[in-house]
Amino acid sequence: MHLFHPGSRLLLPGCPCLFRWASTGTATGTFQLQQPLNYRDGARVQPCDGNHSEDLYEPATGRVIGKCLFSGEKEVDLAVQNAQAAFKIWSQKSGLERGSTLLKAARIIQEQREEIATLETINNGKSIFEALVDIDTSWQCLQYYAGLAGALAGQHIQLPGGSFAYTRREPLGVCVGIGAWNYPFQIACWKSAPALACGKEWAVAEWEGSRSPAKRLVLNCQCNAMVFKPSPCTPLSVVLLSEIYSQAGVPRGLFNVVQGSSATGQFLCQHPSVAKVSFTGSVATGIKIMEMASHGVKPVTLELGGKSPLIIFSDCVLENAVKGALMANFLSQGEVCSNGTRVFVQRDILHAFTKEVVIQTQKIKIGDPLLNDTRMGALINHPHLKKVLSFVTQAKEQGAEVLCGGEAYVPDDPKLSHGFYMSPCILGNCEDNMTCVQEEIFGPVMSILPFDTEEEALRRANHTCFGLAGGVFTRDLQRAHRVVAGLQAGMCFINNYNITPVELPFGGYKMSGFGRENGTAAIAYYSQLKTVLVEMSNVESVF
Repeated sequence: MHLFHPGSRLLLPGCPCLFRWASTGTATGTFQLQQPLNYRDGARVQPCDGNHSEDLYEPATGRVIGKCLFSGEKEVDLAVQNAQAAFKIWSQKSGLERGSTLLKAARIIQEQREEIATLETINNGKSIFEALVDIDTSWQCLQYYAGLAGALAGQHIQLPGGSFAYTRREPLGVCVGIGAWNYPFQIACWKSAPALACGKEWAVAEWEGSRSPAKRLVLNCQCNAMVFKPSPCTPLSVVLLSEIYSQAGVPRGLFNVVQGSSATGQFLCQHPSVAKVSFTGSVATGIKIMEMASHGVKPVTLELGGKSPLIIFSDCVLENAVKGALMANFLSQGEVCSNGTRVFVQRDILHAFTKEVVIQTQKIKIGDPLLNDTRMGALINHPHLKKVLSFVTQAKEQGAEVLCGGEAYVPDDPKLSHGFYMSPCILGNCEDNMTCVQEEIFGPVMSILPFDTEEEALRRANHTCFGLAGGVFTRDLQRAHRVVAGLQAGMCFINNYNITPVELPFGGYKMSGFGRENGTAAIAYYSQLKTVLVEMSNVESVF
């Protein structure tokens, strides 16, 4: 990727407005926020109400890079009203036209992937290497749902006597998306793309022009719009998505952004004109959102936390199992909800696996996340760093052995000395009842647990209130399919981990939530099903 000189402005070819609101170079420690972070009616705006703000940090340096102003009830209401007005315009578009607009937005993201990933890294702390992958996943998501926008269909059901019925998928209206700080831009795309793709057409007319091909007129239809609230820790990149959608041609207000914390989220969930809420975040917050939405009988999608098992059998390809364990624990500094942090290793290979995974973990380069060879950047903020380190301390007190890492890390570069870094940690001598094994740490901490039999591993893997993901490494494919069939988890991996193509549904069991992101399954959660019965004979009445 190319780097800009410190102090320059990031201006995107063909999209000159996208980074004009920030003065920055891509060198670490040069970014400074200058413009508003709310986006309403096609423009960046300051919230019209709300009396609270919080500092924004660059995790790599610990610098304050600006302030995020939180939105109050009036601002939320304006955003929802604006979204209602926008989907009336969006509803004049056919499915193919909606898909074409999403494709254009996908192309803009693809063209500007380096600049968007840079801003993501500045605000989130993850390595630029990973951020680029996140942005690629994002434009692929829009591209995928663009292909579905013109092909949404229901079922035809034949009934006796020539009668029949059909079902149709119809959009919900104004949807709310609430994102997390670990994948800010990607989560916004995962929620907005299927929502904006959904639509229904009520009537269609066609005519033949004397000198033109057949034209198609949509007389009346309905679509979704979205108001999105990112995490107050990472508010920057979602505003870029709003601007990209606008440039691609969506009506002003179809995708609005309101910044804020729990109070702003409450106003969104309880707004009478909001039809659906999709949330990614902690279990505790998910419970509150579900409760608030229940008062309006609003459907919710909850993608919550996890404490996922990774089961490694002695017949695995050891090198692949080690790589899989690293992928299952240390992506995005371990701040990934689906991480396989309970690593169950069959006792026959416990020593060999542990030795090699420690060697490979100690090779992970920590430091400036904007350098291409960095593989682990900074955790999101100082309070979270302290929390993760406290889990390691508690694990030692409960009898676990720190095999490597688990300490605050200070890079050699002086400008990074106040950043929020820690060395990736592997814990041995772990037992199922330890806090580090039972609770989601959300940091770079792997717990290794030995097991003897398949039945034992499966029983212990399922002994948790979570059920987001799970994985197995083995050469025995019969065993692999048998184990994943028994895992109580929504996303399972065989001989790999944390691979989430947009074509595949993603979501959890138990307290890890319900509903699905991605795949055709997501369409069901941004639409409602209507059944129509057509009688072809005379009515038979019992009266």
